[in-house]
This record gives sequence, C-alpha cells and structure tokens, in this order.
Amino acid sequence: MGMRITMAKKRHRVEEKKEEEYQFIPSEFDEREFILKDIYGTKVLFVITALAIIVGIVGAILYNISPSIGWAPATAIAFLMILGMKKLLILLGYRVDLLETKTLLADYFLFLMLALGVCILGINL
Repeated sequence: MGMRITMAKKRHRVEEKKEEEYQFIPSEFDEREFILKDIYGTKVLFVITALAIIVGIVGAILYNISPSIGWAPATAIAFLMILGMKKLLILLGYRVDLLETKTLLADYFLFLMLALGVCILGINL
C-alpha cells in the first residue's frame, strides 16, 4: 500500500531579538502658565470683539449716510483696524508678545467677520 514519505522539514529557529527599550519621558508642563496664557488670550479676544462691534456700527452709519460711497470708507476702516490692531492692543496695555501668531491671525479673522456682520445688520435695520 502506498506509504507516504515525508521529507524532513527545516527547523526555523526563532531567535528573539532584544527590542530596544523605549521610555517615554514627558517634557515639563507648567499647567498654571498654560491656563494664564489661555485666560489672557480670551481677554484679548473680548477686546477685539468689542472693537469689531464698534467698527461694524460705524460702518453701518457711514453706509446709511451715503449708500453709494459709504461702503468704501467702512471697508477701509475695518482693514486699517486690522493693520493697526497690534499697536492698538499695546496702547491699551495688552502684551501681544504673549500670544501665538496663529491665535492673533484667528482673532483678526474673527474681527473682520464680526465687523462685517454687525455692519450688514446695521444696514438692514
């Protein structure tokens, strides 16, 4: 009867390689400083929000006085405020150097959108 002949198989020796030990060492994190910076950024955001509302109201008044050309000075005022925002915040006593650049850019964008929104609401009243 047919006997099966099996061929010898090579043994693969599994050699366990020592894995490099990796130890995670977190950097020092000052939670108090982080919270204070966040609160400071929020204060600056409130000031920028108040300025945007004022600029939006002024823009709406300028437009309502003369709709044909009132939009130009309203737009110019909004963009000039963005250009001078850093200096204005310094004059108001805020330390802008404590804020990150991306935070300031987001605040400027919010200023422009909020001023535009308030201006549009003022025009439609």
